[in-house]
Amino acid sequence: MNIIKPETLTFLKDLTVNNNREWFNENKAVYTTSQENVIAFLDGLIKEMSGFDEELGKIDSKKSLFRIYRDTRFSKDKSPYKTNFGASLGMGKGSQKGGYYLHMEPGKSFLAGGIYMPESSVLKEVRKEISLYGDDFLKIINQKDFKKYFPELDQDDKLKKVPQGFEKEDPMGEYLKLKNFIVVYYLKDEEILDKNAIKNITKIFKLMKPFNDFLNAPFQ
Repeated sequence: MNIIKPETLTFLKDLTVNNNREWFNENKAVYTTSQENVIAFLDGLIKEMSGFDEELGKIDSKKSLFRIYRDTRFSKDKSPYKTNFGASLGMGKGSQKGGYYLHMEPGKSFLAGGIYMPESSVLKEVRKEISLYGDDFLKIINQKDFKKYFPELDQDDKLKKVPQGFEKEDPMGEYLKLKNFIVVYYLKDEEILDKNAIKNITKIFKLMKPFNDFLNAPFQ
């Protein structure tokens, strides 16, 4: 059975307290075991998710998992390691495609879907789609189960005014101000460790599919 073991979350907790190369090198075997546990879990999750989106079946779980080593070149935070395991499932290179994201971190785990920090050309096309097909967009995000898990879209970095190229009175103006088109569902540690985690997580990701399909429509 592909389950996340408690030891994997314990490793991340310990890494948070000991985020230095010496400790990491001494515990490299624990990291490797934890990483292998996450990859096995992703294998099972990808297989389950391909039941509602066959494109996901082409994903390599190892390649979907982000490196634990942080790029500290342009960051004030010089701690060398991430304190989470993160996997991009079908988001496309540079998050330029609507997809799914799994974030495992003790007390801070979450599932996300949509397009995160798209480049300007992608952002413009998505905004056009929302402006033109606002009713379809609202129908998706106001669907009962979708709304239950994702009460609102991510509001980070939202513009104060409707962007250039769109009518100020556009009825979809509030959504056109968004810079990211992301929904997030936070997970408790016990949900990550649950023996049915793969099935439970897949159900939540499946709710995101119409949202992702809408965001990807301009690029089909």
